[in-house]
Amino acid sequence: MKPATISQLKKELLHRNPEELLQLCLRLARFKLENKELLTYLLFESDDEQGYVERVKSQLDEQFADINATNYYYIKKSIRKILRGLKKYIRYSGNKETEVELLLYFCRKLDEFHPSIHKNRTLGNLYQRQLEALTKKIGALHEDLQFDYGSALKKLTH
Repeated sequence: MKPATISQLKKELLHRNPEELLQLCLRLARFKLENKELLTYLLFESDDEQGYVERVKSQLDEQFADINATNYYYIKKSIRKILRGLKKYIRYSGNKETEVELLLYFCRKLDEFHPSIHKNRTLGNLYQRQLEALTKKIGALHEDLQFDYGSALKKLTH
C-alpha cells in the first residue's frame, strides 16, 4: 500500500469534521510511541520551549550518568542511543535555537565524560561530526544568537 502525499492528506483532512479529526489523532497516538510523544509535545510542552529544553537536558544528565563506562564498546552504544533520542526530541520541537542549545549541551556532556572520548577514534569522530553540524546550524541563526552560541562552540573546540 502506497501512502498518500502530504498535500493529499491535507486536502482530505480539510473535509473532515472536528470529531473525526479527534478520533484520527487518538488512533494515530495509539499505534506508535513517537506519534504519542509528538502529540504530547504539541499539546503540553510547545508553549514553554525553555521548560522543554530544561527537561530534555535533565533527561540527558540521567542518561549520561547511567552509561556503563567499563568498556568503550558499551560507551559507544550508549552515546549513540542518547544521540538518537536527542535528535528525536529536536525533531519534535522544530525550533533551530532549541536544536543548537541541545546539541551544544550534548557535546559539552560528551567532552566532560570520563573516560575521555578523545581516546577512542569512533567517539572522537562522532564528537567532531556534531561540532561540524553545530557550526552549520549556528550560521543559520540570527546574528546575536550566532555570537552567543559561537562562543560556546569555541569553548568546546579548545
